[in-house]
Amino acid sequence: MVLIGCDDCLPIIHRKMRRLFCWAIMGAMPIIAGNNASLNFLYLMYRGGRSVIIFTLLAILVILLFYRGYKNTQHLVVNTVSASESDREANHSLCVLHISDMHLERISVTPDQLYKKLRHKRIDLIALTGDFADRKKSIPKMIPYLKTFSRLRPLYGMYAVFGNHDYWLKTPDFQDLKEVLEKHGCKTMQNENEAIIIDGKQLNIIGIDDAGSNREDIDKAFNGVANGYNLVLTHDPNIVLDMDHVSFDYLLAGHFHGGQIHWPKPYHLVKMGKLVRLKMVKGLHHHKGQPFYISEGLGQTGLNIRLGSRPEITLHHFALEVLTKNNSTLAG
Repeated sequence: MVLIGCDDCLPIIHRKMRRLFCWAIMGAMPIIAGNNASLNFLYLMYRGGRSVIIFTLLAILVILLFYRGYKNTQHLVVNTVSASESDREANHSLCVLHISDMHLERISVTPDQLYKKLRHKRIDLIALTGDFADRKKSIPKMIPYLKTFSRLRPLYGMYAVFGNHDYWLKTPDFQDLKEVLEKHGCKTMQNENEAIIIDGKQLNIIGIDDAGSNREDIDKAFNGVANGYNLVLTHDPNIVLDMDHVSFDYLLAGHFHGGQIHWPKPYHLVKMGKLVRLKMVKGLHHHKGQPFYISEGLGQTGLNIRLGSRPEITLHHFALEVLTKNNSTLAG
């Protein structure tokens, strides 16, 4: 996703922030120093008019807000989700670690933080739902994270789909990203599927390419899918609205970052599809009885801040008993 504006806008924003920062420092001088010179400065500000004082106080508030927003990007949240009542009640379940929207250009969570949060968890499978990087120089940053994922020893491996930002890369650079993922044990999926047998039960992992950049092919992704539990991985969750002709049991996506700046409301997401207008920007939702989960993502775009949202990784539990259910690929 693209959050408010673009990189071309950042120099303008940074210039304004520098001005605000200077005013904030000058306004804070009397408090910090407490000497006569500082008090004289405060008096001159007062003589300059109430507007200067108000502007300085607002500048301090903005600085504090941005600082808090940046600190929020370091506050990793680990959520545990069960899609249904049967999943919650099952004695044994499949645990899928879902990570989305790493955005290596602006990520504050380190590989060590991830490992410390997850090292005592049993993880059967890792699902990565796109937006790894949009610049060539960021691709090597993926390697330490992939090594961390491997240290978690997912029993049934790692699977990944790509997001709109990944496709901003030039073709050779995109291929480099894909090779890095696969070299470190991650199966990449572009409108394809793979079946895993777990204790005699079939789990179909279905990877649908990014709908936001018009690369999705639902029929191709489901081609040849046999009866079993259908787990769909994709980047843009809006695709669920176009999947009435196929059957899936659970879908994992990202893209919205939970709004990233979700304060007071994520108004900037309004052009990002129908789900936003339905107020479905994060968490567990259902479309015609079929559950899907929208991750808040791990990294950021635009400004490296979060307000009203946190970087998120999610552990999803599926009851192995449910894997015995028979699903027809085509609805009806």
